[in-house]
Amino acid sequence: RILSCHFIERLELAYLEEAYMNKMRILIYAACLMLFSNEVFATGNVILTKGSDTLLVVAQAWAEAYDRVNPDITVSVGGGGSGTGFDALLKGLVDIANSSRPIDSFELERAARLRIRPIEHTVGYDALAVYIHKDNPLTSITLRQLEDIFGKGAELKNWADLGIEVPGCESQRIVRVGRQNTSGTYTYFRNSILTKSRRFDTGILDMLGSKDVVHLVEKTPCAIGYSGLAYATSMVKMACVSKDEKSTCSTPSIASASDGSYPIVRPLFMYANEPAREVITNYIDWVLSEEGQCIIHRKGYAPVRPVKCE
Repeated sequence: RILSCHFIERLELAYLEEAYMNKMRILIYAACLMLFSNEVFATGNVILTKGSDTLLVVAQAWAEAYDRVNPDITVSVGGGGSGTGFDALLKGLVDIANSSRPIDSFELERAARLRIRPIEHTVGYDALAVYIHKDNPLTSITLRQLEDIFGKGAELKNWADLGIEVPGCESQRIVRVGRQNTSGTYTYFRNSILTKSRRFDTGILDMLGSKDVVHLVEKTPCAIGYSGLAYATSMVKMACVSKDEKSTCSTPSIASASDGSYPIVRPLFMYANEPAREVITNYIDWVLSEEGQCIIHRKGYAPVRPVKCE
């Protein structure tokens, strides 16, 4: 059908005066878009989701499982970061924005101007892990030390400043790995470890995805980075983090995320514009059901309530 539209466009433009060519091109593309949109979405059996890379692995698992629960519904999953998900939701390009941070005031103001009402659904919790290379001898770190590594004008630039020497790190200079600023992980880590007047330092390696952060730390003995708990591998260590020097440090886990003992725990969200289609509310209800919550538990995140999983 789209090919036919291109053919018609070429045929029509051959006989039109140049002054009308752009106008006709717009009309023809609009007609093609309407035909395509009607064909795909007329049945209302497609749910489009996009956003958080932290939630991506879980969102994909949910979509696959829901296909078995309700074969008539197709759930499409995309990443790109929480900010990307909100942007698509407010533009009406997706049904659900997956996010690892709450919607911010600017996005809410934009929604109000568009007369859109995004509704928040908490779907799980994540212990935001601090990753170091498996050979790094670091055992624990405080929130203040993390701020002095990642914050503007970083005071801690070398591993010797933390009293350790890292094997395989020739320069002993700390390589900092983070996320791009459209990421909810970026925003939550910044808000958790930096004072309000401080920003991230320059020179941090900003990765596109949560998995990319861990992959770079795996290959870089000098590195330290932050990412979701579900992306841990045997090639990295997760630092034990404490609020301050007087507090007991805690290692990120489902248990420490559930009981709040780990100091960098964040809620994970789904946002949908109200009023939502019934298929969307049914899907979110299923995600919050015991079956859906057992899936997020198996992927390394804490469910919103205690569940009994096989």
